[in-house]
Amino acid sequence: MIIVGITGGIGGGKSTLSKLLLAEGFQVYNTDLEARRLQNENQLIRNNLIKLFGDEVYLGAELNRKFLANIVFNSPDLLQQLNDIVHPEVKADFLKWSEKFHTEPYVFMECAILFEGGFNSLVDKIVLVTASENVRIERVVKRDMITVDQVKARIRNQMSDDLKMKLADYIIKTDDNQDMYPKMKYLLSCLNQLK
Repeated sequence: MIIVGITGGIGGGKSTLSKLLLAEGFQVYNTDLEARRLQNENQLIRNNLIKLFGDEVYLGAELNRKFLANIVFNSPDLLQQLNDIVHPEVKADFLKWSEKFHTEPYVFMECAILFEGGFNSLVDKIVLVTASENVRIERVVKRDMITVDQVKARIRNQMSDDLKMKLADYIIKTDDNQDMYPKMKYLLSCLNQLK
């Protein structure tokens, strides 16, 4: 089994690629979604987040994401502490999840912070899905209904795609907003040559 990491900055198109792979029958682990689940369900994460941020970090059983985002996106130190709590649990969950698919030729991990969070150590190949910063900002403002400044703050907390390009095995550019399907098929043909 080959584990393929899919990464890229916010608004680059990695989720579009993941959805296409899922539709083709491939298994994709979305670290953002699974981290959200674990932040609600994992007692160790919950206890440590309450210790660090106080009781208001949870609203009942659910993480108070807006409260947390307002704190950590303006404080690199607190963001790092949050990551130190959550990332090890997500990595362990991914490894447990991937064991279920050991007979598959590939499994995919979608992870915006593949390098920043050290998730790259869990994958065999890396795909960077990227677009220019202006295109990414425009997409995220439209998609998430947030301000340009809020998108820029999130971009600042991620490694630049220029650096990721040097570390990736495959690069998919999405500035053209063209159908991603042919790009996905080309990626799969490249991966098939590894078998």
